[in-house]
Amino acid sequence: MVALLLSILGIYFFVALGAFAKWRFREELHERSLILISVYILQPFLTFWGLTSQPFDPEIFEAPAWYLLIVSLLFLAMLPLSKRLFADRKKRAIFLVASLVGNTANLGIPLGIAIFGEASVPYTTMINLANVLFVNTVGIYIYSSGSFSPKESLMNVVKMPILWSAFAALAVNFTGIQIPEAIEANLKLGAYASIVIQLLLFGIYLAGVRVEHLDMKLLKAVGTVKFFILPGAAYLLLQFSGLTPFVFAVLLMELITPLAVANVNFAALFHCRPKDTAALVFASSLFFLLYFALLWPFIRLSG
Repeated sequence: MVALLLSILGIYFFVALGAFAKWRFREELHERSLILISVYILQPFLTFWGLTSQPFDPEIFEAPAWYLLIVSLLFLAMLPLSKRLFADRKKRAIFLVASLVGNTANLGIPLGIAIFGEASVPYTTMINLANVLFVNTVGIYIYSSGSFSPKESLMNVVKMPILWSAFAALAVNFTGIQIPEAIEANLKLGAYASIVIQLLLFGIYLAGVRVEHLDMKLLKAVGTVKFFILPGAAYLLLQFSGLTPFVFAVLLMELITPLAVANVNFAALFHCRPKDTAALVFASSLFFLLYFALLWPFIRLSG
C-alpha cells in the first residue's frame, strides 16, 4: 500500500510543479508551445518506444481487444445521449471523449505494478496502447469537431505524428528488427520526457482553473459514465470474455483510472474548453482517491 501511495504522490508532484511554474512565471510561460512540443515531437517517442520495447506475445492482445470493444460500444451508445444532454458542441465533445479516456499510462501502469506486481506490465502496457489508439483517432476527431468542420477534423487525425509513429513501430516489431541499445536509450529518454511534460501541462492548466470552470452538469455526466457506467458495463461484458481472473482484474483496474491528462492536451490543441477539461480531470483525480480506496480490496481479491 505504501508503494501505491508513493506512486500516486510521485505523479502529482510533477502536476504541482507545473502549477507552481505557471503561478511563478505567469504570462512568460506559454503553455501552447509546450503542447505543440508534447503532441508533435515527444509523444511519438513514447508511442514508438512502447510498441517496440518488447516482442509481442499474441496472448496479451486479448485484454486490449476487450478494452477497445468496451470503450467503442459505450461511445456509440453515448452519441445520441450526448446530443440530448449538451447543445454546445464543445461540451458534447468533452463528454464523449473524457468519459472514456482514462489515465492508463501515468497512473495505470504504476498502479498495476503496486497491486499486481511486474507481471501486470505487459497487460497494462498493451491496454494503454489501445487507449492511445482510441484517443488519437476517435478522440482527436471528436475534440477537433468542437471547433472544426468534419473534413478538417479528419485531417487533424491524419496529421497526428503519433499514428504514423505507431504504424512504424508495429512494422519494426512484427518484422523482428532489432533496435540498437543506444537508439533505444534515446527513445526511452523521449518517452519519459513526454510523460513529464504531460503532467507539467496538466498542472499549468490547473493553475488557471477557477470555480466557474467546473461545469457541474458536465462533471456529473462524465463522472457517472467514467466511474459507474463504464466499469459496470465492462464487468458484465467481461463475464463472457474467458479472461483469467488476473487479467480480468488488471483490465478492470485500467478502466476505472481517472480522466487522462491527454484530454487537456487535445482540448487545448483544438480550442475545446481546455480549462473546463482540466477542471474535470482534477475533480476526477480527487474523487478517484476515495473511489479506489473503496474498490481496492475487491480488485486485489479479483487478481
